[in-house]
Amino acid sequence: MDVLTAKKLVIEAGERLVEKGLIARTWGNVSCRVDDKTFVITPSGKPYIGLEPDDIVEVAINTLEWGGNVKPSSEKGIHAEVYKQFPDANFVIHTHQKVASAISALSNGIEKVAGEASNLIGNVIHMGGYGLPGTKKLRKGVTNALKLGPSKAVIMAHHGALCFGKDSDEAFEVANSLEKVCADYILANAKEKLGLKSDNLDDFCSEIADKLTKSEKTVEIDKSMLYNSTCNRESGEIVFTNSENGDEILMELNGPSSAIGNLANVLNAHKDIYIACPKFNNIIHNASSEVVAVSRFGKTMKPLLDDFAQICGPTVKCAKAPEKAAKKIKGKNAVLIKDMGALCCGANEGDAQAVDMIMSKSSLTLLTSKVFGKTKAINPAEAWLMRIVYTLKYSKQAEK
Repeated sequence: MDVLTAKKLVIEAGERLVEKGLIARTWGNVSCRVDDKTFVITPSGKPYIGLEPDDIVEVAINTLEWGGNVKPSSEKGIHAEVYKQFPDANFVIHTHQKVASAISALSNGIEKVAGEASNLIGNVIHMGGYGLPGTKKLRKGVTNALKLGPSKAVIMAHHGALCFGKDSDEAFEVANSLEKVCADYILANAKEKLGLKSDNLDDFCSEIADKLTKSEKTVEIDKSMLYNSTCNRESGEIVFTNSENGDEILMELNGPSSAIGNLANVLNAHKDIYIACPKFNNIIHNASSEVVAVSRFGKTMKPLLDDFAQICGPTVKCAKAPEKAAKKIKGKNAVLIKDMGALCCGANEGDAQAVDMIMSKSSLTLLTSKVFGKTKAINPAEAWLMRIVYTLKYSKQAEK
């Protein structure tokens, strides 16, 4: 394959990753084999939308050498390992897909893949040992997992998934099939270990929260309270938009709310966060089944996934009521509110959306860990290190 064609295929696949919600921000990476000596891969720290062929970097498979002014993805080494160990593999995607990530916090991969998925992926999905993003330790863990058996998918501990195939279509087919395999694995074990009856992940989230909080009735969210907001600091106005019906409410940043009762408490929670955290201009109220379920525990979330530590914060606290949210969020990008989900904050809409996506994924991961017993969170020092690196480096690159 000529280099330009390979680069165009990588760009198309990167856009597809974003469209399918398999990554957030600049996370994940895509590569395509050019020949038996080289491959091309997405750059480090650049958003997928808007990439040009000159942004895609040509890398040597055996030495990882590359030329030019654009730095390749820090995960280039794990892509090279796939190309070295699997001569028929011509396309690799590293995803941060939701359900496979939930499995990544467990101690093992999936020992038995059943049905048609086994014909596509393989009979087993191994777990690559944990390492900080971009490190030799991460690469070694994935390399060892790849050597364990002929599977087209590897789950990367506390991180995501690596999927590959003969071409772009097959690599994405593997990623999609992996999600179903992981979902089925969670549900089957929830039934076996906890006696849950759920046949889909939304019901699973509610049912396991019921069981663990010993609730007699599932908490239902009042959809009239679900508002996302944008703060225009120049005009001093906050625009609230109901996520269910699109109704809008206008509030002055430094003025009183015209709403009453519980709605006033919810809207004022946004306002208080904007006042306490001037860097935020957008807030999304995440009331997904998994985030609401976790909010019912009323406890601080610790990082089971590394992108949680990077993008949301080394921990995310839970406020007992909306009016206490601003005090709980300082230094973080999200705050849980008891029985109500989470407020996901960012400097712009894209930042808030990334936090929203990762809170959902991390909440499902936490609930999954409850099925399989005690799961170790990422070391606090490493979580802080990743947060600092992200804040100082990658977030700035993503804004370019």
